[in-house]
Amino acid sequence: MDRQILRRAVESSARAFGRGAGGRGAGGLGDAEASLVRHYGRLTRIAYLILPAGPDRRRRLLTAHGVVQRALPGRGAVRAEDPEALYAALRVRVVRRALAAARRPRIGLLPRVWGLRLFTADGTAAELAVDRALAALSPAGRAAYALRRAEQLSPDATARLLTAAGVPEAGGALRQADRLNLESPLLPEELASSTRFDPCTVRVRPGDLLRRRRTARLTVGGALVLAACTAWALPLPTPPAPARGGRPTSDDQVPAAGGTAPTRALRAAPDLWQRTARLDLSAWPARGDLLGDEELVARAVDAWRTGHLQLEPGTPPGPPISAPHLLFAGRVGGAAVVLLYDGGRIARYTDGPAGGLLLARADDSDVVTGAAVVLRREGVNSRFLLAPWVESAETRLLREPNSPARAVDRTDGLTVPVPTGTPGGCLDGAVLQLRSSRTVAENHAFLLADVGGLLPAHLTYTPPPQQGEARSPREATGTDALLTWARTACTVPERAPGVKSLNAWAFAQQPLPRQAGTATWVCLRTDRWNGTGSAATDLLLPASRPDDPARRTALAEGRGCSRFDQHTVGWTRWRSPDGHDYLLAAGSRRVTRFTVTGPLGGSEHPAPDHTLALEHPPADPTTVTATLDDDTRIGPLSPTP
Repeated sequence: MDRQILRRAVESSARAFGRGAGGRGAGGLGDAEASLVRHYGRLTRIAYLILPAGPDRRRRLLTAHGVVQRALPGRGAVRAEDPEALYAALRVRVVRRALAAARRPRIGLLPRVWGLRLFTADGTAAELAVDRALAALSPAGRAAYALRRAEQLSPDATARLLTAAGVPEAGGALRQADRLNLESPLLPEELASSTRFDPCTVRVRPGDLLRRRRTARLTVGGALVLAACTAWALPLPTPPAPARGGRPTSDDQVPAAGGTAPTRALRAAPDLWQRTARLDLSAWPARGDLLGDEELVARAVDAWRTGHLQLEPGTPPGPPISAPHLLFAGRVGGAAVVLLYDGGRIARYTDGPAGGLLLARADDSDVVTGAAVVLRREGVNSRFLLAPWVESAETRLLREPNSPARAVDRTDGLTVPVPTGTPGGCLDGAVLQLRSSRTVAENHAFLLADVGGLLPAHLTYTPPPQQGEARSPREATGTDALLTWARTACTVPERAPGVKSLNAWAFAQQPLPRQAGTATWVCLRTDRWNGTGSAATDLLLPASRPDDPARRTALAEGRGCSRFDQHTVGWTRWRSPDGHDYLLAAGSRRVTRFTVTGPLGGSEHPAPDHTLALEHPPADPTTVTATLDDDTRIGPLSPTP
């Protein structure tokens, strides 16, 4: 969730669900109820993670439902809020009540389920290990873990929410959660799909049958919690409360017609992107020339609901987790295409025998990563649907940094075919250069590259280091960034579906011996939508052409060269133009010396400028490591095969 939205929700939660006058009455309460039902599964998972583990899993499950079902405020106590702030305020109430229930587990009425005993699934060994580790944390620590891992909030946002929920020492809770995060065998997406921690996916067993037979007038009720869970697990539409003029406005959306499963998706208000602070795919209005073809949209929703789909790497399967948003329905290149979004994944349905539905992760999309979707590919060309906040669209060739960008024709966000090249290998085709509307950003331009998935990858650039703290990635639209990408366009670690962003970090600049010019060391970072990634180090030697390729020196999976691993070192052998052999090495800004080890021993070399040029290098096998200013030793990425 956007940090600005969360801050505003936390600060205004007392006003939104407070005791003061001035609420909107039933309309506001209807909005809150619609939001609670829409996000019921997420909220019950948070409550379940906060509640203490123990032998009585039935009581923990029912308590989680009780916490969420009593999170609604009283009538007349709700002010009108936008959907994101409304959900955030509900989440604060759920966390506060779950913490209270964890401290006083016998307080409060539980949902009643007569004749049945309900349990969550037993879970895998990894899930059981996480549950045991959670039991050792304080309630506040479990709350921090749920918010950081399941909701994927930032540490600052988590601390603000915990403070709003009444936790006096949010910092200590965060430290507990961070320790478990480092040790946790479950990735965030695995936790979000785990049935062990899902109170809406239950196993049912009978109660005491003999005792029931002795009770003549026993009333057998249904499972009270299942209706609300079904609304989350299956894409049942949630009708919002009517506003002025009888039009539904609880989420700025028009709900689907009733039924056991949606045949029409929700549609965002056309101007929602101009009013909300959450700029992602949920703010897109529905567009396309086939919006009135209800049967086409129904086929797309049914294909997703019934599981007839293909998955991009790292995408969790399953039906929509909420009533899907309709983003597009129209003809593209002679085919009917439908685009749907359920808050975490995006689905592209192509009608006809040769079509089908492709599903990709899109959680945590934003004004940049949610700015374009690939609707169709034909050969080396791609057609994109652009976000409504894209003010101008151009293309440029990465390998021709001195060539000007060219405008892209588009109609209602749909572009003409763009020559993006063939998937895999070099980024040798055109990339999108988009600029956001001044309504949402000031003069913000960015690059997106089609890497073979539904969502293009965001290209960024980190300039060479200076004194002080590390510099953050910036948009790859400046001269230095374009020159760097021109030479690394053919050495990206990965160009494949599931890639979210690509960053080129110029981590060192090295004067070459014998007046051979200056080389630049670059670490190319690939981040995927599922949280994994890879990194590669390249050496950019002086070149006569702006697109001369870089020299690859190392490649590895993991989090190297990311914000969580900001120290790196690279090395290679190099022959000067006059025939002298050298070992070149360079490290990031905190490297102070290098250790070079060969068959006959090792040697240490101070590196005040973070680089090393060693003449007459040792024979193979050779290893190079670096030492940081705090005496930590680091090595290069795994050598390229």
